[in-house]
Amino acid sequence: MTRTEKIRDALEKAFNPKVLDVHDESEAHRGHSGYQEGGESHFRVVIRADGLAGLSRIARHRAVHDAIGKPLMGEIHALAIDADGPERPG
Repeated sequence: MTRTEKIRDALEKAFNPKVLDVHDESEAHRGHSGYQEGGESHFRVVIRADGLAGLSRIARHRAVHDAIGKPLMGEIHALAIDADGPERPG
């Protein structure tokens, strides 16, 4: 299972999101710090879920990090997060 798949699986299980997009942006960071040959080092996540509604931006980010889990987060160099409740368009 790829990191992309692991991230998607963890977030689906934790939040049952209305919108979920996990995008590997690693190639755009080739030559930069943290780039890993083969990609899967830099990600962007867009998620809209009931469980994120009403939380502060920091709380939403913490919830996403917690759902992904420390072991997998330790394998990722960068994670951009766009998270909100389901009422905000994806």
